[in-house]
Amino acid sequence: MTDPYAPFTSLTVERPAPGVLRIVLDAPNLNAVDPRMHGELADVWPVVDRDEQTRAVLVQGAGKAFSAGGTFDSIEAMTEDYAVRARVMREARDMVYGVINCSKPVVSAIHGPAVGAGLVIGMLADISIAGRRAKIVDGHTRLGVAAGDHAAICWPLLCGMAKAKYYLLTCEALTGEEAERIGLVSKCVDDEEVHAEGLRVATLLAAGPASALSWTKRSLNHWYRTAQPIFEASLGLEFLGFGGHEVVEGLAAHREKRAPDFEGVGGKHPIEL
Repeated sequence: MTDPYAPFTSLTVERPAPGVLRIVLDAPNLNAVDPRMHGELADVWPVVDRDEQTRAVLVQGAGKAFSAGGTFDSIEAMTEDYAVRARVMREARDMVYGVINCSKPVVSAIHGPAVGAGLVIGMLADISIAGRRAKIVDGHTRLGVAAGDHAAICWPLLCGMAKAKYYLLTCEALTGEEAERIGLVSKCVDDEEVHAEGLRVATLLAAGPASALSWTKRSLNHWYRTAQPIFEASLGLEFLGFGGHEVVEGLAAHREKRAPDFEGVGGKHPIEL
């Protein structure tokens, strides 16, 4: 029988327990997401949905991190090429809707840094488990683009508008402990227990009533579907920003490990929409 996950060469796919599919982000530079992995994280969910062997999904990172987000080269390519921006925007949309619409319950086990595309899966998972010292950062505005991806569709629902605005506007990092306290993640455990606890929960779900769990997820995720226009607007504004001048300075600051100077590149007065 052909392995349906064979085409997904940037993802490590395992079956650690009956009915459980484990997707491991395993890449250089703290599991940074390159263009291939970004596309596969978008395209894998319909395959999971059709997989009769899978009753629950566990997503985790390898080594010392969940994921450090997009590679600098992939970000630079978006700033330079309209076609690349359009492709990555489609993938970002499909990634979000893929997790939301997948009929199987998804568990994320978050340790170390969780940023960018990796954070999308981590936060949109039906059950998110974080290590106490996990470092959760939505770094969009520090990069010089609007907080798109998943943030607008779920952060206000998870932790409330006041906390969502604070962390999305300031790009301050949250520990797993703080993320649990404000409701951004489902559960916080000691760092060395994250993967074991994620597998325990995924195994529990895999042994549960598949239809009841799937239909409960579908019902609850209508909250996200009602926010679809909000998400689409945030995604469009994010990728509009990738064609602007602020992201060039933001990317340079990241590469040079310094604070960005957005005022110095004309970012003092926002462009009216």
